[in-house]
Amino acid sequence: MRASSDFPDQGIPQAAAAWALDPAITMLNHGSFGASPRVVLQRQQELRCQMEARPVQFLARRMPALLDASRKRLAEVIAVDPQDLVFVPNATAGVNGVLRSLCFHGGDEILITMHGYNACNNVARFVAQQSHATLVIAEIPSPVESSQQIVDLVMSRVSPRTRIALLDHITSPSAIVFPLEQLVERLHQQGIETLIDGAHAPGMVSVDLRRIDPTYYTGNCHKWLCAPRGAGFLYVKRDRQEAILPPVISHGYNRPRLGYSRFQDLFDWPGTCDPTAWFSVGAAIDFLDGILPGGLNALTERNHQYAVAAQSLLVEELGAKPLCPPEMLGSMAAVELGDDPDPPTEFVDQHRLNQELFERFGIEVPVYFFPTAPRVVLRVSAQAYNDPEHYHRLVAAVRQLWR
Repeated sequence: MRASSDFPDQGIPQAAAAWALDPAITMLNHGSFGASPRVVLQRQQELRCQMEARPVQFLARRMPALLDASRKRLAEVIAVDPQDLVFVPNATAGVNGVLRSLCFHGGDEILITMHGYNACNNVARFVAQQSHATLVIAEIPSPVESSQQIVDLVMSRVSPRTRIALLDHITSPSAIVFPLEQLVERLHQQGIETLIDGAHAPGMVSVDLRRIDPTYYTGNCHKWLCAPRGAGFLYVKRDRQEAILPPVISHGYNRPRLGYSRFQDLFDWPGTCDPTAWFSVGAAIDFLDGILPGGLNALTERNHQYAVAAQSLLVEELGAKPLCPPEMLGSMAAVELGDDPDPPTEFVDQHRLNQELFERFGIEVPVYFFPTAPRVVLRVSAQAYNDPEHYHRLVAAVRQLWR
């Protein structure tokens, strides 16, 4: 029987060369900002050259068709009608677009969790302060024992005043795949809207928005779909679209187009910008779909198995504590290294071990305090360019630096 810390293969030989990553760096942090393959960057550069050669033709005449083609390709991956999908720069912009469009009043409650992404939780904080609504935080422990525990703790903070719940599909600090279908169904049964931060989900797990059925869902294409940075999306249920405005109001506010919804008119033209990241999404999906027999689904399963094996390796070799059971992982895994005996007295984004691993060993991996100091957490990612040696190299380096 294969040990849980055994990796399912020895890596994908052609994958490392396909990415534009610095070969001197062991990249174990795909989750933060993603990484684009060379062929995708080449496609984006071709589009940029076309835009610079004929900017008026490209932006005024060709852009709608390019946008529609990209939207259609993405809609196939996340199982949604293209009419209900628009592009945004990133998931944080999508959360802003939804929460800052809705009208809240004193007595209303906005529900978030302590595992939520700080930037997006800050949008909820800001909106609550501006509207005199109440921000309610579901205190989900770390480690998490089961999906049912998450459901129970989130639902325990619901009240008759809860208007909307902002939930992660996959959490950033703890790398946990939330039980979205159960949560969305339970919340909708009580008349509560759901806004899902799916920044990490597309390309990491199967995303079927028809099955999940959220009110609002926003995600990134630059992370696990490997599109260029600046490619995010927002889905809104058709009967809620009229109320949602983009972070930037532009021409679409009063210039309807034949064949497009008001929702698309509002978001499709945010002003003069470089839209080539949006137009490169299809190239990124096609690339990932061709890495392994079985396509994107086979790659996500392989990356999941790598994350499970990496979690087990860190637990076995370093005595780390997993933040969730392996069945709740996608293509990332976070573990507790323990408490820092000399934590900083003010906020720092990354623990000093993060910089030491990079400077001394060329390993790029996030190390941070979670949920608060002095608890130190390390999070690894698994993408096609990773092989087992990367994780063994990490273990050897952490042994030298930690404690």
